[in-house]
Amino acid sequence: MDKISLVVPCYNEEETIRIFYNEVLKYESQLDAELEFCFVDDGSHDHTLDILKALHEEDERVHYVSFSRNFGKEAGLYAGLELATGDYVVTMDVDLQDPPHLLPEMYNIVKNEDYDCVATKRSTRKGEPPIRSFFARMFYKLINKMSSTEIVDGARDYRFMSRQMVDAIIKDQEYNRFSKGIFSWVGFKTKWLAYENVERSAGNTKWSFFSLFKYSIEGILAYSVVPLFISSILGLIFFVISVIALFGIVIRAMLFGDPVSGWPSMVSIMLLLGSMILLCLGIVGLYISKIYLETKKRQIYIVKEKA
Repeated sequence: MDKISLVVPCYNEEETIRIFYNEVLKYESQLDAELEFCFVDDGSHDHTLDILKALHEEDERVHYVSFSRNFGKEAGLYAGLELATGDYVVTMDVDLQDPPHLLPEMYNIVKNEDYDCVATKRSTRKGEPPIRSFFARMFYKLINKMSSTEIVDGARDYRFMSRQMVDAIIKDQEYNRFSKGIFSWVGFKTKWLAYENVERSAGNTKWSFFSLFKYSIEGILAYSVVPLFISSILGLIFFVISVIALFGIVIRAMLFGDPVSGWPSMVSIMLLLGSMILLCLGIVGLYISKIYLETKKRQIYIVKEKA
């Protein structure tokens, strides 16, 4: 019998864990496979770990890893993939925004059709703040224009993957991780399933607008060097403009003298050039910071306890 591992990162999710567990069990009979629950406690401050310990005592198929502190969802996904022992591995959110009722269909596709992965995407963003939806769509358009690695608009981390694909992902041990990009970069034949946006079963989202914005920047830096190219082009453009302006100033001075008037425009030009220089230096600095973190070879996560 096949074994399916469910990788579920958790951060302060005491209200949703048992709801998720019970909901998944409703579809166990349709899977005709052994289930393994791989929960990752990402340094929670509530009773998440206590609930995971209790579930482990009740059901030996429930395993967990608890971090020494909060390392982020990317580290949680990676730890869960390393913990999973199944023939197939599913990455899911514990808040039921990744509907378990799709599991039988996903299993059937990977098992019986020529696919290594079934990935999911939201067909709508119903219930999401309009401003967040707008920036999310802009992010996907931007990153797909800037990167050779395609990231599907509305893509979720909810994926049903073969063991071969999971092993390939685990071998990618980069510190600055962006799972949506990694899933696409490793390749393998993928089928997409679309579903309408689902509200959380309980609790509140841990993703603020700022954290999502920061995460989008991480994705762009991880899978595109176009910002560096843009900064170089901007530098070249402003160099040409400055040379033309220099000749214009010299010719004007020769023909009409050098009047004192014009300093506001000069100050504006200096501020513009200064801001562009700082912008380009900032872009370069972000890439250097990523190199710095990679070269330190820090652990992606630290385990405090596991079962």
